[in-house]
Amino acid sequence: MPVHEGKYPLTADGWTPALMTELISGNHPGVRVSNVTVVEASLYGDQMVSTSGRTVLDLDYEGASADLPRRMLVKQAQLELSPEALYDNEVGFYGRLRPEIEIETVRAFGCGFDRESCTYALLLEDLRQRGVTFPNVTVAVSLDSMRSLLDLLARLHARYWQSPRFSGDLSWVQTHVSGPLHEKFHRPDALPVAIADRVAAVQFKREMVQRMGVTVDDLYNGFKALQHHQSRLPNTLLHGDTHIGNTYLLPDGSGGLLDWQLFVRGYCLHDVSYVIATGLAIEDRRKHERDLLRYYLDRLKAHGVAEPPSFDDAWTEYRRASVWNVYIGWLTTPVVNYGWEISIMAHLRVMTAFEDLETKKLLAEMR
Repeated sequence: MPVHEGKYPLTADGWTPALMTELISGNHPGVRVSNVTVVEASLYGDQMVSTSGRTVLDLDYEGASADLPRRMLVKQAQLELSPEALYDNEVGFYGRLRPEIEIETVRAFGCGFDRESCTYALLLEDLRQRGVTFPNVTVAVSLDSMRSLLDLLARLHARYWQSPRFSGDLSWVQTHVSGPLHEKFHRPDALPVAIADRVAAVQFKREMVQRMGVTVDDLYNGFKALQHHQSRLPNTLLHGDTHIGNTYLLPDGSGGLLDWQLFVRGYCLHDVSYVIATGLAIEDRRKHERDLLRYYLDRLKAHGVAEPPSFDDAWTEYRRASVWNVYIGWLTTPVVNYGWEISIMAHLRVMTAFEDLETKKLLAEMR
């Protein structure tokens, strides 16, 4: 379904006081936005945007607004894209789950998804007001910051570990093997053909896949087998897309998570594998990944999981999970999303991990 002009704007224009008031009123009744000033915007094509644009606004209020910052960020749909399943999923997270999530992540002040036009809006805090930095694959991330991110994931995973709520009030949460996200990633005329076309058209993607000694079909089949296999393991709530660019660091070096478009119910090593593979330089990952995995398992137990996976089992699943990082994580991603340097560095990190961890061999053994 294509995105087109609808309830929520696709550009920096159109964020009126009335629309802002409507977004905020669900959580803050009685507050009225009297004026909206656009501060800046990052839209698709700026090499800073993946599936959603961002507009920074200053808001003036009437009514009780003590808990509302003046400066906010609106995350919005993009005309060139049609990831309606991602938009709907993230609005579900912020509207239904964010209030109970007790980890470092972005505060939300309003959200909405318009199914008819596939436009959406998330009214979020501007994290820069807290002095955070946004790491990516071109900058060094310390081991202490990586441990902080792993502890964050362990706390999230422990809280929802095999939760009976997934058969009750959280039954709406999608999984890796069912729901609109699964359909988007597996429908033959959807993402698989788009990835095959992108690899065929972009030389560095094509040659890096060839270097791994696999085909795009091999990667898809391995990815599909992995998701069915890990769906039978203990499930929890996942962030789902933990590449280092979807994290932030507070001034003390501790971490937080942003961009919840792919949150699902699934197996914990999915999140752990991706953040380590993208967050550390190749030699640092090779040197420290086993110790970091042990640290994560220790934190999982400390946060309440009575019987976390053994190291050996976790190490195997960590290595298998590397296929998602390559196939969905980065082969899907156009260069225009992040620019050449980030795109090539991210491909290099996840594909080298795939080779180092002998993921090809492990996936072949699953069939």
